Amino acid sequence: MADFLLWVDQLPRGLVYLLLGMGAALENVIPAIPADTFVALGGFLSAIGQLDWRWLLAVTWLMNVTSALGMYRIGYTHGRRFFERGWGRRVLNPRQMDRMSAFYGRFGLFAIFFTRFLPGLRAVVPIFAGVSHQPLLFVAIPIGAASAIWYGLLIWMGAVVGQNLSALQEMLRRSNGVLLMVALITTVAVGAWWWRTRHPPHE
Repeated sequence: MADFLLWVDQLPRGLVYLLLGMGAALENVIPAIPADTFVALGGFLSAIGQLDWRWLLAVTWLMNVTSALGMYRIGYTHGRRFFERGWGRRVLNPRQMDRMSAFYGRFGLFAIFFTRFLPGLRAVVPIFAGVSHQPLLFVAIPIGAASAIWYGLLIWMGAVVGQNLSALQEMLRRSNGVLLMVALITTVAVGAWWWRTRHPPHE
């Protein structure tokens, strides 16, 4: 991480904002990309005077939300066709699609908001919100609110540790460990729902 910071220090400030924003955006396409780490490092750089935290928050938030809504749009326009035939039907059958749409109708705002804090799941939920044809504002509002809170918190975390890079790494390790555990529990619950709706008792 120290080598990365040295490399970043040699780049123009505008390019640094763009790279951190791209990291935040690509997470919605490739969940393995550690966007949280990039944003927190941006907060670290803002604390030592190399970046303006307001620009950092604006760029990373905008690119993250835009990317998430782009994946929502792909799910909206192409998702149903994918799940209506071939391998897609092995993932979600028509009964499960109806159940998922009903779930989003009742709990979608909370579910979208909650999962934006969870690694991995935050990239999946907007897509299935699109597959179930949820309205754009219904999806955009919780994504925008949760991303603003989370990225603001990450930038604050990075700034609080000042020049103590090891403290930032430890803070990220602990917070990511807790969030990954919550994400795992949530994933198990979703898997149980999928199995139960895929194999109803009467069948």
